[in-house]
Amino acid sequence: MSVVIPFRRDLDFAYGEMAEVSPLIRRIVARNPSPFTFHGTGTYVIGRGHVAVIDPGPDIREHFDALMAGLRGETVSHILVTHTHRDHSPAAAWLKEATGARTYAYGPHPTQPGVPAEQGGDHDFQPDVLLRDGDLVEGKGWTAEAIETPGHISNHLCFGLKEEKALFSGDHVMGWSTSVISPPDGNMADYFSSLKKLLPRDDILYWPTHGPSIPDPQDFVARYIAHREDRERQILACIRDGASSIPAMVEIMYREVDRRLHPAAARSVLAHLIHMVETGRVRTEGEPGATATYKAA
Repeated sequence: MSVVIPFRRDLDFAYGEMAEVSPLIRRIVARNPSPFTFHGTGTYVIGRGHVAVIDPGPDIREHFDALMAGLRGETVSHILVTHTHRDHSPAAAWLKEATGARTYAYGPHPTQPGVPAEQGGDHDFQPDVLLRDGDLVEGKGWTAEAIETPGHISNHLCFGLKEEKALFSGDHVMGWSTSVISPPDGNMADYFSSLKKLLPRDDILYWPTHGPSIPDPQDFVARYIAHREDRERQILACIRDGASSIPAMVEIMYREVDRRLHPAAARSVLAHLIHMVETGRVRTEGEPGATATYKAA
């Protein structure tokens, strides 16, 4: 039986409106809905008066103007970025210019020698302050802890808001869907490790960048992990039944999923296969890749 993840897809929001979602947290959603962003990018504001903005969002002027209108009379002291995909970080440049606040992130968008630049990456973003695991960012009335969570992308951070035991989970854990892991920078082994890293934490609520909050997050993450483990069992079953290519596996495993998502699913299947080759469960001639043929080890 497949693992059941208790996804939540009801989100009470209106584009362009800043909404209070907890005593210290507000959210405004960008109008960039898609099969990958759900309703759009949720930009979070923490604090009152002197605030931090998390994931300012895409380069959509309407969203940025609405964010600034919602912050009228307040001072932006920090700009925190979970990672550098183009639905998360581009508006940080506008916000920095408008407020003078510094940007905080793990680092610029990752690149690899010989690999074409990722179209969905914000290659212009350069953080003012580099954050590493356990680093604290403090403002008036709030404290955010950086948690390194590579997997979806190698420069992904989550931010733990200590005062509310809340975690801004970016695209690492989302309540409405699973996260896409796309090689070469997306790494399934790292993703498994980063998910397991969250289990001992005492967070009581997650705020993903896309979709609604996640209550009972430890159970949710455990199901996320079990779902990924189940995918690897399904991949092995596909291979043993003669489906030795990624397209053939996707047709079987994702037959009930919107076909627009099949290319992204294929990237995640590749990430799983790379992990399975590395751990000795699957083999292929040469390097594992999108067009390779796979066999059970």
